[in-house]
Amino acid sequence: MARATYRFREYTILPDKRPQAPPITFEMECGTCNASSPVTEKAEDGTQWAAEHFKANPGHEEYREHITRPYRCEPGEWQ
Repeated sequence: MARATYRFREYTILPDKRPQAPPITFEMECGTCNASSPVTEKAEDGTQWAAEHFKANPGHEEYREHITRPYRCEPGEWQ
């Protein structure tokens, strides 16, 4: 029977800041009707959408911001 040797490696998960990483994106969602703003790379675009949505729908007072931030597992030392 052949013996197997296993090596373990540490990994660290970090925000992906490489040039080829996907951008951080923002989206606002209405907590009342679940309508949502367009996905954008500018956070302030969502708040503008929420203000416009509230003006058109005065009873819609709750909103959620969804931020998508890419992460990456970076290999570390072998053990």
